[in-house]
Amino acid sequence: MKNLDRRNFIKKTTLSAAGLAAASIIPISGHSQNSRETNAMYMGGFAAPKLETIRVAVIGVGARGPAHLQFAAALPGTEIVAICDLYEDLATKWAAVVTEMGNGQRHQNIATYFGDENAWKLMLKEVKPDMVFIVTNWSNHAPMAIEVMNSGAHAFVEVPLAISIEELWKIVDTSEKTRKHCMMMENVNYGRDELLFLNMCRQGVIGELLHSEAAYIHDLRTQMNEVERGTGSWRTYHYAKRNGNLYPTHGLGPVAQYMNLGRTEDTFKSLVSYSTPARGRALYAKENFPQDHKWNQLDFKGGDMNTSIIKTSLGRTIMVQWDETSPRPYSRLNLIQGTKGILAGFPTRVALEGGIEGITDSHHQWVQGEQLASVYEKYDHPLYKRLSSTTSESGHGGMDGMMVYRIIECLRNGLPLDQNVYEGCFWSAVSPLSERSVGSDGAPQAFPDFTRGNWKETDPLGIIT
Repeated sequence: MKNLDRRNFIKKTTLSAAGLAAASIIPISGHSQNSRETNAMYMGGFAAPKLETIRVAVIGVGARGPAHLQFAAALPGTEIVAICDLYEDLATKWAAVVTEMGNGQRHQNIATYFGDENAWKLMLKEVKPDMVFIVTNWSNHAPMAIEVMNSGAHAFVEVPLAISIEELWKIVDTSEKTRKHCMMMENVNYGRDELLFLNMCRQGVIGELLHSEAAYIHDLRTQMNEVERGTGSWRTYHYAKRNGNLYPTHGLGPVAQYMNLGRTEDTFKSLVSYSTPARGRALYAKENFPQDHKWNQLDFKGGDMNTSIIKTSLGRTIMVQWDETSPRPYSRLNLIQGTKGILAGFPTRVALEGGIEGITDSHHQWVQGEQLASVYEKYDHPLYKRLSSTTSESGHGGMDGMMVYRIIECLRNGLPLDQNVYEGCFWSAVSPLSERSVGSDGAPQAFPDFTRGNWKETDPLGIIT
């Protein structure tokens, strides 16, 4: 073959292969990614007007809600105005607790709503809070967040932000139209090690970032004992009916921020996903409940372990795993690989090319355990240094309190939030995209661009002091 003919052949076959690859990535249809509604505003770096006193309401005070409620109530500049829960005993109990916290000076006229599945709508209409914590079952997250923003309040939603791509787009459109925050409360981004790794990545300690690994591996089979009330009473049905990664954000959120995904540098492009057979939930039900129990009537479809691989626009990769069923220790992996070294979690460890002075001689040895003292001393995130003593008694090692503290701090000072609405959508989108990929034998799925191209204009999250 002549050189010219050979070059043309290679060019044509390469273009053909690229076209086939692009065609194999299946986009989610049904929404215009290119048009923003009239008078809508891009919310990537949005800062809401300052609120000197923030009128706070909470929907859901079962498992997670009470922690957010109490920590917010303890912060200056807040007034708890309403609590809503399906169950009267929970709403009245936590209203009494917070009223006592106010010592007759604050939180003295808390309205309680309960008993009806739509009581929260009446709460929004009558109380008109400035912000609402949404701490309910997954299916309620999107409709509640949308209604909260339309009512004139900022929405702060437990993970995941929504369970379908269509709901995520509705959240984006509503936030942009109402100019209200909608933040998915990814508390793990405020963990000490996650903040440490973010600071080290920003300082270029491990060079150019190439690959990360994230997970939520947590044996939660015992939640199935919450049959009529509690997390297991509704979450068990998700395990039975859905097959994919149902809970990606605890692992994905931090590594996405390390990589600046959705902010200037890079963004999510596509995903492939596979699940193992579903075994553990059915076995647990058989071993722990009567044969005629409703859990033993379910046909569990969701694989015990799901593994997804995300490809970014720059070609970087992220492995995301999820397993809430298998008997094994807890892990979020929290691994980030760069050209000059690696940071990893569970257990926390570091390896750098050339080693770490005074500890190791090369990257063939981990620095971990007590050896990490010098790494923490040098690279602990300034936000952790400032707030750790204030938030240490809050949940999950202090990360819950630090998250709530930052939410209130940003709203009172008119600052952009640490996590914008688009990040919550990108991270949550892994669930429906993984379900679709699993259902099509691992076919690649394209991420919607919830920013409509504006991610290139969004500054990376700074190292907050």
